[in-house]
Amino acid sequence: MDIQASRKTKFIFITGGVLSSLGKGLAAASIGALLESRGMTVTFQKLDPYINVDPGTMNPFQHGEVYVTDDGAETDLDMGHYERYTKAVMGRINNYTSGRIYYSVIMKERRGEYLGGTVQMIPHITDEIKRSVMQLDGMADVAIVEIGGTVGDIEGLPFIEAIRQLRGDLGRDYSLFIHLTLVPFIKTAGEIKTKPTQHSVKELLAAGIQPDILICRTETPLDAGVKKKIALFCNIEAEAVFTAVDVDNIYELPLRLHEEGADHRILQKLGIWTGAPNIAPWQDLVRRSKSPSRSVTIGITGKYVELKEAYKSLHEALIHGGLACDAKVHLRYIAADDLEGGGSVNELADCDGILVPGGFGSRGTEGKIRAIQHARESKVPFFGICLGMQLAVVEFARNVAGLEGADSVELNPATAHPVIYLMKEWFDFRSGRTETRDERSDMGGTLRLGAYPCVLQANSLAHAAYAQSEISERHRHRYEFNTLYRERLEQAGMVISGSSPDGSLVEIVELGGHPWFLGCQFHPEFKSKPMLPHPLFRAFIAAALAHQL
Repeated sequence: MDIQASRKTKFIFITGGVLSSLGKGLAAASIGALLESRGMTVTFQKLDPYINVDPGTMNPFQHGEVYVTDDGAETDLDMGHYERYTKAVMGRINNYTSGRIYYSVIMKERRGEYLGGTVQMIPHITDEIKRSVMQLDGMADVAIVEIGGTVGDIEGLPFIEAIRQLRGDLGRDYSLFIHLTLVPFIKTAGEIKTKPTQHSVKELLAAGIQPDILICRTETPLDAGVKKKIALFCNIEAEAVFTAVDVDNIYELPLRLHEEGADHRILQKLGIWTGAPNIAPWQDLVRRSKSPSRSVTIGITGKYVELKEAYKSLHEALIHGGLACDAKVHLRYIAADDLEGGGSVNELADCDGILVPGGFGSRGTEGKIRAIQHARESKVPFFGICLGMQLAVVEFARNVAGLEGADSVELNPATAHPVIYLMKEWFDFRSGRTETRDERSDMGGTLRLGAYPCVLQANSLAHAAYAQSEISERHRHRYEFNTLYRERLEQAGMVISGSSPDGSLVEIVELGGHPWFLGCQFHPEFKSKPMLPHPLFRAFIAAALAHQL
């Protein structure tokens, strides 16, 4: 593939070695934050080696959270890190999987675009990867491209080969290789071991890539002697070896990398001159997070409580809400299954607020409904998100509105009162077209995905939180509030405080006479940032703090 680079964007490619979950996404996001602090614009891309077209149908136990963008893409959770740390807005072009790359190549072959030639890994797959990466050219001053997995993974080899070729296409002034690796401390020996890093870099060299910078994940700081040893065996300057020490707060990482001089070295390698960085906002953020004046306990009743990565954005948004209220947020995950079948709600008794998150499937739903009932009857601040909002409607319909057996058709297709149902059509205000769901289509094809507008009712909790009448939020769900029951539920005391502009879709529900009870059909956690907490999370934490008094 002959790339005629427009020379507008410089590219940083981040790879990882030794083992997964080292924190490449956080490192990429932190580097982006530091470049932004110097007045530069950044964008990101995550290249995931797995064969799934996207993570939308993947089990959370294997993949963790599915992050949704404004344009309706179901993406890797690292997109959330990128958006939380920077001003960059992610979309469909910012996350590619092997499955998506292969699918595109196969479709081109079927259309005859390869003129009957033999389709091969090189150049066809690697060219498709390079095209995907080069879409970012011109979008920002610097594009940070993270390669998922670890160097040496067989499924990741095409991506490694593609970025190796891009070095030649772009030139050294427009490309930079950063390798994140592990330098473990062996407690029994009392020694830091550099051998895993040496082998990791050796694997990368065998693929034709010489890293320009090494970021070493470690429990303890590396002294000059260790850095010099790593540099010697990895064919790199000692000044290009940086420590990424484990931190208590992930928002400290940009500051730690800056103290190491990583951002200065990156700019030097790319031939970029900027003024001094403004890291004061990050310093203030970390200071506030370490010395809050109050604390609050939030009970999260969910399906995947043993897997915190499934609720990554939710976890962070609650922390952001606490930062806005000068409070430390203690999260208590309570398995919804444990609340079913007459299980005790005692674990919820000393929670200052209760949150029921989104999810799919029937497991644990009756336990979630018990948690919602407890929050309603005990006047504990409640926040329901997506499925949490739907189950709040079900609980209210059963226990307040007198609709015996009310349910969601997702959970009970034969329910006599389908207060939550599968809406087949709605008007999409983004495209100006009527969208249609087909139950026979692929699993991902039946979802309402991405950002949709919402009109807020005056004098509501939602309106007070947002301080505006119209908002846009991201969705990921199949089922909707059944408007045939709207009047009956409103007469019983439910407040519909947020709807689509034409009134056909109910987006937010509240309860009159309750201190703070709100359920939203969308996922507000996807738009929360540490320095710009989401209004609903800020209001929820404030209500939980008020509940303590």
